[in-house]
Amino acid sequence: RMQAPVAPSPTHLHRVAPSKLRHRSAAERSAAGRRTPRTTAAVSQDAAATAAAMMNSPAVAPFEFMTASRVVFGCGTSKRVPSLVKDLVQLNQCADKPALVVTGKSDRFSAPLVEALKAEGIESVVYHCPGGEPTTATAEAAIALASSNDCGSVIAIGGGTPVDTGKCVAAVLTNGGETPDLYDFLEVVGRARPLTTRCAPFVAVPTTAGPGAEVTKNSVLEAGDRKVSMRHQFMLPELVVIDPELTLSMPRDVTAHTGLDALTQCVEPYVCNATNPLVDAISLAGITAGARSLRAACENPLDIAAREDMCLCSYYGGLSLANAKLGAVHGFSGTLGGLLHAPHGAICAALLPHCCTVNVAALKGWFGEKEPDLAERYLARYETVARTVTGDPNATVEDGVAWIVNLVKDCGVPGLGEFGLKEGDFDEVVAKSKESSSMKGNPVPLSDEELKTMLRMAL
Repeated sequence: RMQAPVAPSPTHLHRVAPSKLRHRSAAERSAAGRRTPRTTAAVSQDAAATAAAMMNSPAVAPFEFMTASRVVFGCGTSKRVPSLVKDLVQLNQCADKPALVVTGKSDRFSAPLVEALKAEGIESVVYHCPGGEPTTATAEAAIALASSNDCGSVIAIGGGTPVDTGKCVAAVLTNGGETPDLYDFLEVVGRARPLTTRCAPFVAVPTTAGPGAEVTKNSVLEAGDRKVSMRHQFMLPELVVIDPELTLSMPRDVTAHTGLDALTQCVEPYVCNATNPLVDAISLAGITAGARSLRAACENPLDIAAREDMCLCSYYGGLSLANAKLGAVHGFSGTLGGLLHAPHGAICAALLPHCCTVNVAALKGWFGEKEPDLAERYLARYETVARTVTGDPNATVEDGVAWIVNLVKDCGVPGLGEFGLKEGDFDEVVAKSKESSSMKGNPVPLSDEELKTMLRMAL
């Protein structure tokens, strides 16, 4: 059975036992120095052998890995946010300017943070995001508030909406000039200008466990009936604080949707067509944590060990998607999010098991006949996922798919039909989704009919 690629390491090199080592005598060293030079033919043979060896593909393709400058993880770490922010704004020489605090509709997290910041000598202005997914209108309003108050830093505390909104604000504050315009930097609907200046100091404090937005270099915003991105490596936060205690108040449905989103963001990068050794290790650790604890977190919201696992799953998922690719689930999620205005996590949760089913069928069917070696490699990865989620070392790919199907049912995730998706929408949804960058990471280039089958199963 083929195994997943393993990065070369020093342990793969030939080692000589210390007992076999000896020092050469002076006479031996002298004789070695007087050896007859090799012929040109011998040198040419060596060169040919070296060239032939180099013709083989390397075990690891070149890759990059980017993440936030600093991550603080653990229960109770949110209490350190005010002092950490103070250090950061002093370092960036903007302590004399107010910070913009971006949060959700409630002031449950923002109110105590504002008071604690004030105790550290940091003034702040609060922007409350309306409910739902982040939108271009939300980001523009937050940018306007930050600009009018001459804010020097941005702190996002909340779920994916405040974090993605906050990233946009921090970027536009330093790159937008005197009349900042978000559309200068948005892809698809805007001018997609690259950032040329580092963002204002940005701190992310997630209070949900799912999006992983705190360690990604882009923001995803709804723009009418579509989702668009603003992305640049400068948008990675300077500081991330992940405190599992902040997730204890999440209701069951949010726990389920965000948790399945986190699990998806670990599974898709692991089986995608552009992974790397770091993502392999991180995504498998995330799959392990999510499979172990999502049910427990849904059943007992005060289970801090389960909440901790889900925060790790979310964090690892963010790292993975930011440094590899995704797949058909996220290929569809942007289009469906703009069409249905449903929570991103709920869309991913509804699609995940059916994406696995359709991909595996293609790998064992037409794609396996066309590319047998490649199909076997991808199926080996799905088998690893199956054995990881089930805890059974003999689990098959089908066992893994069945486990995910049952998990989604146990978490009470509704089908996409409940959010308004109809079969009449399929042609448009497939046409738009096929062009997404996430879809291009899917291990199999699925046909329109296979994509429609996936949507039909998710209704």
